[in-house]
Amino acid sequence: MENEKSHKLTRRGFMGAAAAFTIVPRHVLGGAGYTPPSDKITIASIGLGRQGMVVTMELLARPDVQVVAVADPDEMNKSVAEYGANSLLKEERRLLGPGYENWGEELSSPGEKWLLPNWKSSMGAGGREPAKKVVETYYSSRKNNTYKGCTAYRDFRELLEKEKDLDAVYVATPDHWHAGVSIAAMLKHKHVLSQKPMAHNIGETRRMADVARQMNRVGALPVNNPTSRDTQALHDWIADGAIGTLCEVHNWSSRPNSPQGIERPRENPPVPQGLDWDLWVGPAPLCPYNPLYHPFQWRGWLDFGTGAIGNMGSYSLAGLYKILDLTAPTAAEASATGWWDSTPAARAESYPRASVIHLYYPAHNNRPAFRLTWYEGGIRPPRPAGLRPEDDHYFQPGEENEGIMYVGDKGFILGGFNGTNPRVYPESTKYQLPPRQRPARPAAGDRDAVEHWLAAVQKDNAVEQWIAAVKGGAAPATNYALQAGPTESLLLGVLAQRFAGEKLEWDSANMRVTNCEEANAYVNPPYRDGYKV
Repeated sequence: MENEKSHKLTRRGFMGAAAAFTIVPRHVLGGAGYTPPSDKITIASIGLGRQGMVVTMELLARPDVQVVAVADPDEMNKSVAEYGANSLLKEERRLLGPGYENWGEELSSPGEKWLLPNWKSSMGAGGREPAKKVVETYYSSRKNNTYKGCTAYRDFRELLEKEKDLDAVYVATPDHWHAGVSIAAMLKHKHVLSQKPMAHNIGETRRMADVARQMNRVGALPVNNPTSRDTQALHDWIADGAIGTLCEVHNWSSRPNSPQGIERPRENPPVPQGLDWDLWVGPAPLCPYNPLYHPFQWRGWLDFGTGAIGNMGSYSLAGLYKILDLTAPTAAEASATGWWDSTPAARAESYPRASVIHLYYPAHNNRPAFRLTWYEGGIRPPRPAGLRPEDDHYFQPGEENEGIMYVGDKGFILGGFNGTNPRVYPESTKYQLPPRQRPARPAAGDRDAVEHWLAAVQKDNAVEQWIAAVKGGAAPATNYALQAGPTESLLLGVLAQRFAGEKLEWDSANMRVTNCEEANAYVNPPYRDGYKV
């Protein structure tokens, strides 16, 4: 390994490099909110679907960050699922501020699409060219001129080769590419912020943590649960005996929100112009293109996604590990139902529509062994007696009615999916959270005030912690070393779904299922030729 000191975050002579640009962003030139060029970190965004676009905008709004490049196998598509009508374009215009109310009409939503029989979503624009446009327009808007300092790449590997003066990357690809891109970036001495889940299989989680340590890079996930006030309260209350001895935990999600339990499509439509399909598939087994894989709907396929528990369990398990001081589970089992097409082929290719997963955790320190049960697809645990009326909704149908419940021998704690707004039963004035206090957002036209507001409300979030660590601060609470454990747990649950009906005994130290050799083929599977890292 080369000398680590030569690969610490470089405080480059940014102004010298900026001389080649047509314009330098406002906060490079001084004035209110000024950040010296030597304190900026340069970042590239890799994977520009919805999450890629949204977090890139969050990074753009930071005066201590300079987004210099983007990469995606897709040049542009207008089928990115949104959380509201034309919401991506609205967020982009809000970021740009006054004078941009009609900006980007060519990026406007083409309308809605049925993604599930019961779910219709607005479609927005993603891909490397829309991302490049947002980045360059944002920096141009700060000086009323033209900025052309963001390079768009089809292949992230070319980006890593050519962008020599790059500190870090943000990775928002589909799940099956998280580890490959992150490891390649760290081997090029880049820090990495990668979307959850950390990896697509358990072997990848180990390699990511190992490479981050060996290369002395900051790798982390944008997951806020470990440092939330609710997580801290739950930790303190349970440790204080609020519910007696912990017996079991229940965590339920309304997901999945992508097609699952179906066979691969038989149609082979042409690959859309501007999409490198072979690169998008990458390390996974190659299959013909179909819009049921990309964009967005990849999450329900075994080769590309990690299902509902990979999507949402990354949040809740990150909190659970902190609250309960968890070690690796010793076993996992699942029951699954709701396959729309219950043929063996469907079961071998996509995740079930609904599932219950049990993860068994051993005794640790003063905590006894217990079972965590995960529910998805509308399944929920039985409603406990004695609930207050305002807590009934947790056990009712509906996308927002997700929750978590810690059950002890003297009571239980019920809260939102990530433990938000927890309530102890039987109720006690000793275990209550004070009301939340959050500063009001300034008017969009006051850009300096908005930037300071963002810094204030995000000071404890995972992105903020990661950026502080990249600058030389403490390791973030969601760094790869700490999140390898929660990710191993949820991926063991994913493995149990593949072998629904069989209890898998897990030897974490040796990374093996001890009672089902067939399952071990999915613990650390090989990459497709041409995409090995």
